[in-house]
Amino acid sequence: MSAQTFTISQLAKEFDLTTRAIRFYEDMGLLTPERAGLQRVYTARDRARLTLTLRAKRLGLSLTEAKDILDMYDSPRDTVPQLQKFLGVLGAHREQLEAQLAELQANIAEVREHEKKGRATLAKAEKARKAARSA
Repeated sequence: MSAQTFTISQLAKEFDLTTRAIRFYEDMGLLTPERAGLQRVYTARDRARLTLTLRAKRLGLSLTEAKDILDMYDSPRDTVPQLQKFLGVLGAHREQLEAQLAELQANIAEVREHEKKGRATLAKAEKARKAARSA
């Protein structure tokens, strides 16, 4: 293979993925390798799309959202509808993350309150135990 093409095994090794995962990304339309007989041949474009797909996953985007965003890069990037869609996907994802953050913050506050009450109860119990020993 030339420097600008990759086998499925090379990509799997580079990105620490299974070949099955890469084939799944193909099925989702995220990657479109060429074929040399039965062998898949991935281009630098496919490699870049895989990199961006994995980045989108780390950000919590669904594969469908990642595909929508990646597909926008295959056409002119400065069209109003594309930019609106891109901002819409990002905005919806941000709102979801903010809602999750608010829920986590509420859970943390509740845990802190239980810890505070538990410490107070423990302090009273230890004080009572010490008083009982002294008596």
